[in-house]
Amino acid sequence: DHIEGLRFFDPIWDPSVELNVWGPPSPIRGLRSRIAPYFAPPFFPVHLRSIPSHPKFRDTPTRTWRIGSAAVTAQLVKHPGPTVGYRVEENGHALAYLPDHEPALGSDLSTVGTEWISGFALAEGSTVLLHDAQYTKAEYDERVGWGHSSTEDAVTFGRRAGAERLVLFHHDPLHTDEQLEGLLARAKELSTSRPDEVELAREGMTFEL
Repeated sequence: DHIEGLRFFDPIWDPSVELNVWGPPSPIRGLRSRIAPYFAPPFFPVHLRSIPSHPKFRDTPTRTWRIGSAAVTAQLVKHPGPTVGYRVEENGHALAYLPDHEPALGSDLSTVGTEWISGFALAEGSTVLLHDAQYTKAEYDERVGWGHSSTEDAVTFGRRAGAERLVLFHHDPLHTDEQLEGLLARAKELSTSRPDEVELAREGMTFEL
């Protein structure tokens, strides 16, 4: 739901890069026309038409589609602004990516029927699940409806979805490294059966599935 970082994404300035940007569809305007105003003064000095990579903007389909040998599924997930979660499958493995996601919305995720849990189908049985875990429980209790998850809810969501590996991300910009390590320790404490399968997302991290 936030696109400011796109303007500072290094590959977008590389003319040798073929860049496709996928995002939520709208019945009113296409994705390119919605993003273009943010690549223009007074918000930004360079117009979208002048970006060296000449990115293509595509609406996410409502059905699974293929990019190369990978099958990609996208769904809108629970967040105040339109936000898309993704599932990418290849060779029997699946990576689920759910940023800006509040599946609990103040409820007890351990008891809600899975058919009512936002993003569940994307995460179910995934090899790696990257999930919003911005808040401590105390922070979340004061921010219900903001569109983000507590560490506790991220762990519960991952467990109920049967994810093999949970990666916590969408870190709060006000949290220190020590606080993030504290959230990780709490997540491992909650994941008593497989604490080694929970980790913090870090810059430059890669995944081999």
